[in-house]
Amino acid sequence: MRGDVGERLYSAPPEGFVAARDEAVASAKAAGDLDAAREIAKLRKPTVAAWLVNLLAIQRPDLMGELVELSRALRAAQRDLKGAQLRELSKQRRQAVAGLVDEARKLALAADPSLTRAKLPLGEVENTLTAALSDEDVAGQVRSGRLVRAAAYAGFGEVPRPQLRLVTAEDTTPERPAPKAEDRRGPLKKELQAAQAALKKAEADLERAVKAERRGADDLADIEAELAEVERRKAAADEELSRRKLARKAAERAVAAARRHTGDVEGALEALDPDGIGKAQSGG
Repeated sequence: MRGDVGERLYSAPPEGFVAARDEAVASAKAAGDLDAAREIAKLRKPTVAAWLVNLLAIQRPDLMGELVELSRALRAAQRDLKGAQLRELSKQRRQAVAGLVDEARKLALAADPSLTRAKLPLGEVENTLTAALSDEDVAGQVRSGRLVRAAAYAGFGEVPRPQLRLVTAEDTTPERPAPKAEDRRGPLKKELQAAQAALKKAEADLERAVKAERRGADDLADIEAELAEVERRKAAADEELSRRKLARKAAERAVAAARRHTGDVEGALEALDPDGIGKAQSGG
């Protein structure tokens, strides 16, 4: 049930997400499934871009599976520094992403015909799919169909080609003999030391960046958990307020009825004994 509810919520247009989620929570509570109600209440509303990606994951899992296979091939080619294969895979990547973006547009218009291409953040969809090709974690989130915000690729792109220069005939005839290996050892040692120092600094920077990213993710998770709790408390407060409004209206009706009854009784007494009622009212 929970999976079906999540799929239904994340494949529907975002503007109706909160109302549909609250309705699903109420249904789960009515069915006595409090665990499901709590899990459903934690589901976050997706952005329009995330919704478009979720549509692809839910309705076209075959295409998303092909995207994941392509991402694995790309990463393998990058590791092996296979230039020709990288170029071919990069071409396939662009074609695959463009096709998926167009498919997302079609699915969105089918789900909500009032939408237009101008209203759809297709650029964010493209960025998210590109990020999924380069990052396994993003790919997993994309395939889950539960994405709540668009992603962007923050890596270093394709492996760069080595820098080459044209060798001319003049270059092939050295003006002086090549230096002996022993003569080159000293400069190379210095270059190695500089490279090792740069590597150490880069690794330290990377470690700090990874830790900062994790802290940011933890902070975001805490904020989202707090927001979910606030929304839960708001829903409970709305329910309590509605109950109290009903109680107040019932009390008002009771007061009005009591006043009418009091007037009726007083009128009856006055009709029976005009003098007596006058004395009773004067305290005599």
